[in-house]
Amino acid sequence: QVQFEESGGGLVQPGGSLKLSCESSGSIISMGWYRQAPGKQRELVAVITSGGSTNYLDSVKGRFIISRDNAKNTVYLQMNSLKLEDTAVYYCTVRIATTTGFLDTWGQGTLVTVSS
Repeated sequence: QVQFEESGGGLVQPGGSLKLSCESSGSIISMGWYRQAPGKQRELVAVITSGGSTNYLDSVKGRFIISRDNAKNTVYLQMNSLKLEDTAVYYCTVRIATTTGFLDTWGQGTLVTVSS
């Protein structure tokens, strides 16, 4: 029942920046971003709770910033100093509280391509 959509992906040169956005609804516990490059394992990039606590993949620390607007139920991923290895499909994930627990939802993904 929960639906949302990622946006902001595209083609960028090494060293450039992109900002991803994902808007959802409901009683959100946490929001985050995963990514998966072709032929590679899916990895958690960043997560932020409704209280503002964050975690980052080691390889993106200092370059990526995750933030959220609780009023808008929106999560952002500011991606700076992009590298070739950042090329991947990025997926928004949202954990929403329910009457009996929680529900994890996923977006369809947005492609980020870092290339010269």
